[in-house]
Amino acid sequence: MWPGLPLCLALCLSTSALAAPAPAPTKAEATPQAQQPSSEAETFHDAAALLPKDSVTHHSGTFGGQKMTYTTTAGTLTLRDDAGKPTARMFYTAYTRDGADPAHRPVVYFFNGGPGAGTAYLHLGAAGPVMLDFPTGNPADGANAQIKPNPESWLAAADLVFLDAPGTGWSVPVDPKQADKQFYGVRQDAKTFAKAIQLWANANKRMISPRYLAGESYGGLRAIEVASALAEDQHILLNGIVMISPALDMTLLDTENDILADAFVLPSLEAANLALQHKLTPETMTQHLDKAYQYAVGPYLSTLAGTPPTGEAADDFYEAVASHTGIEQDIIAKQRGIPRPEAHDIRSRDGHLYSLYDATLSIADPFPEGVDNAESPEPTLDGFGHAYGSAFEHYAATELRYQTELSYNLLNYAISQAWDYRDTNAPLVRPIPTLRRLLALNPTLRVFIANGAYDLVCPYASSRWVAEHIPVGRNRIGLHVYPGGHMLYTRPDSRAALAHDVRTFLTP
Repeated sequence: MWPGLPLCLALCLSTSALAAPAPAPTKAEATPQAQQPSSEAETFHDAAALLPKDSVTHHSGTFGGQKMTYTTTAGTLTLRDDAGKPTARMFYTAYTRDGADPAHRPVVYFFNGGPGAGTAYLHLGAAGPVMLDFPTGNPADGANAQIKPNPESWLAAADLVFLDAPGTGWSVPVDPKQADKQFYGVRQDAKTFAKAIQLWANANKRMISPRYLAGESYGGLRAIEVASALAEDQHILLNGIVMISPALDMTLLDTENDILADAFVLPSLEAANLALQHKLTPETMTQHLDKAYQYAVGPYLSTLAGTPPTGEAADDFYEAVASHTGIEQDIIAKQRGIPRPEAHDIRSRDGHLYSLYDATLSIADPFPEGVDNAESPEPTLDGFGHAYGSAFEHYAATELRYQTELSYNLLNYAISQAWDYRDTNAPLVRPIPTLRRLLALNPTLRVFIANGAYDLVCPYASSRWVAEHIPVGRNRIGLHVYPGGHMLYTRPDSRAALAHDVRTFLTP
C-alpha cells in the first residue's frame, strides 16, 4: 500500500472539541421511549453499557421544495453471533416521512468509509435533514461551522437510515478483544451491515420498500460487498447503489505500484489547475474533463508503460505533464513524469499547501521551506473535517435527545490499521467482479457514482475506467462529476446538484 492510500480509506478525521454549533431551528418533540428494542432487557458492560435507550423525536421541514413531517429514531441494533450472544450494539439514526406508503417509499441505508470512519460526514454533509454549514468564503473554517437545516436533504425522495460500523461513531463491540476477528475485515464488515439492514427493515416493516445503499470513499467498495452479502445471507435484493467519491478497487488507487493509478490522478490535477485559473466553467467542464482523461489513459499512460524517455523526448514529456497539471517542469522532471500527489513539492506552491482531498483548497503552508511528507498536514484530514464529530454530538444531544458519555468516534485509526483486505487466500479482495455479477444477476440494479473533479484520493478517472469496463449493465451505471473534492458536498452548489441528481435516481 502506498503511504497516501490510508488517506483515501480514512475519509478524514477524529472528533474535535470545537465550539458547539447552534442547534437547527426545526420543530422537535421528544417521545418518551415509545419503542423499546428487545436488547434493552439485556445487561451490557463497559462501553456498551453507556449507550442510552433509543430516542424517538418528531420534526418538520422543507426538503426539495416539499413540506413534510417526519420521525427520527436514534438508537442501537444488537448484533449477535451464531449462538445468539450479543457481539455489538450498532448505532443508527433513521428518518422516516410520516404517512408515507412503505410499499413505495424508498429507504436509503448509509455508511461512510475509512474503514473506520463514522457516518457523520454523509449525515451532516450531504443527505440528512440538517447540515454542517461552513462560513461563506472560508470553507476551511471548521471552528465557525454551524448546524443549519438542509433544504437539499435526500429525505425529499426517500427515508434515510445512517449506520455506524462497529468501532466507529457510537457503535460499540461488546468484546473489544474479539472485534478484529468479528468486524474488521472486508467480508466480516459486509455481513455485519447486511444483518443490521435486515434487522432494521424487519423491525420497521420495511422489507417491501425499494432499497438503496449509499457509501462514501471506502464505502464504495463496502457497498458492493454489502449488496452481495444482502443477497446471499439475507435474501434481500437492491434497487440501487449510490457511491460518492468511491474507492472501487484498492489496486486502482495504489500509486506506489500501479501506473494505471498514476494515470488516474493526472486528470484531477489538470481539472484543479484549470479551476484555479478560472478556466473550468459549467459550460466547458465536461469537455475539459474528457480531454484530460483521454490524455491520461492514452499518451501519458503509454509513455509510463514504455521505456522511460531520455534526452529531448524526456524534456517534451515533462513539459507536456507540466502543462496539463500546472506543476513546474523541474519538479515533474525530478519525479520522472509521475507527480506523487502526497509529495510536499506537489502540494506546496507560493506559500500555500493544497489538499489531497480537494486540490483547489489550500491553507497557509506551515513549512514553506520544505518538509518530510509525513510532517506536512492535510488541510481536510487534519483541519476543518474534525468539525463533523463535535457537530454531530451536539445535534444528537439537543435535537435528537440522544446523549451519552461516549465520544462520537469520527475516525478510528486502529480499525484502519487492523483491517483485513484479504479475500480468502488472495492478498486483496477484488470487488469489481462482484459488481459485474450483481449487475448480471439483478436486472433492476442501478448504480449512481458521484465524484469531485479535484479529488486526488479517489480520482474521478478511476470511476470512469471501471464503469467503461463493465460488460453487462453498463447502461445502468450513471457517472456524475461535480466541482469539488472528495467531500464534494461541502460546496453548496455541488451539494444541491448532487441532491437533485440523487432524487431523480431514487424516483425513476
